[in-house]
This record gives sequence, C-alpha cells and structure tokens, in this order.
Amino acid sequence: MDNLNVESTQSTPSIVADAQAGVVEMRGDSYPENSFELFSPLVAWIEKFLEDGSRPLTLELHLLYLNTSSVKVMMDIFDMLEEAHRSGRQVAVNWYYDEQNERVAELAEEFKEDCSFPFRIASQVS
Repeated sequence: MDNLNVESTQSTPSIVADAQAGVVEMRGDSYPENSFELFSPLVAWIEKFLEDGSRPLTLELHLLYLNTSSVKVMMDIFDMLEEAHRSGRQVAVNWYYDEQNERVAELAEEFKEDCSFPFRIASQVS
C-alpha cells in the first residue's frame, strides 16, 4: 500500500499517511474551499488500510482550526475508526491542541464522547 502525502496550504493541513507505520498525521488549519476534494484521498486511504490486514492505525492530529465541512469529514473518519474498533481492530487518536486555543480542545472532547476506542487529548505549548 502506498503512502499519502498532501502538502499544507494556508487553508489546508498537511496530511501524511504512512502505511508501514500505521500512522496518519494531520497538521495545521483546515478550512478548504472544497473539503471533499481535499479529504477524499485520505478517506479512501484509511478505508483501504482498514480493509487490507489487521495492523493498528493511529491518527496524530495537530489541528489548529476546523471549519464545519472539515468537522463533518472528521466525524466520518472517526465513524470508520469506531466500526473498525468494534470489529476488534486496534485504532487510536492522539489529538494535540495549542494551550491558547481551548475551542479546539472542546471540539476534540466532543468527538471523544462518541468514540469507544482510545482517544487522547493533550495540550502542547505553542
């Protein structure tokens, strides 16, 4: 399986999906004009990774801001992880937020409430 590497822009996060390590890292702001266009390769990559084998998958999120359409995509991704977890797959999310941005921490907490898989939220000094 190939890795996925999407460079960041002013309004989109960098996305690095490493198939060998079983890690997806997203870093930056997410308010793209077309979130479907930005995230569809990532959603397809995660689907394929979860279908092909049984290795663990971890999301490492360093997201500073998410618009409504980005939040919707994240919900879809977390639903995929939840389904995999319920099927016995080892999945996890580590969401790091800037201590000066409590809104992102609150958003992460809202997501965590709906997930039964390991979901860690941690502050990081900016």
